[in-house]
Amino acid sequence: MSYQTSKALLILGELNSDDLHWIRRVGRKEILEPGQTLIYEGQNISALYIVISGMLSVFLGEKELARIEAGEAVGEISFIDNRFPIATVKAIQESIVFVIPRLQLTFKLQKDMGFASRFYHGISLCLADRMRGTVRRLGYGFELEKPEAVENEKPSQVELEHLALAKAKFNWLINCLVPSSVT
Repeated sequence: MSYQTSKALLILGELNSDDLHWIRRVGRKEILEPGQTLIYEGQNISALYIVISGMLSVFLGEKELARIEAGEAVGEISFIDNRFPIATVKAIQESIVFVIPRLQLTFKLQKDMGFASRFYHGISLCLADRMRGTVRRLGYGFELEKPEAVENEKPSQVELEHLALAKAKFNWLINCLVPSSVT
């Protein structure tokens, strides 16, 4: 699913309705003002975040590395490897994030094997998609395939159906949190 799919959709797409209800119950929305820091480089993070609206920027020192928009997951790498973030994430405009507390998520993953399986599969898809994007940006593999082929890559029918279901799950989560005017 390297078709510019948002990372949160890759995770949410793997979860069932009970999982989503649990996430909605333990999570909360947080509004970030422009310039407000969500994640500090080298400091522990206490949650996994899903960007609901707005835009965030990822900085390594003073250098901007990336921009993060609605539908993206933030903090998933530090959640998985339990290490400090290597970059700082700040809001560059008013943004709303959905906060899934790390402690509660970790406990749920330890106690509910079905949830853990679905969640980690979603995280794996998210990280695989990110790795493919990184490899493409670095230009690896272009001897084997032409760059035009990568740009024209289309998802399969199964991927499109899965993506539509994931979008519906994301929209349901958003609609439970914020007025419809934000979506």
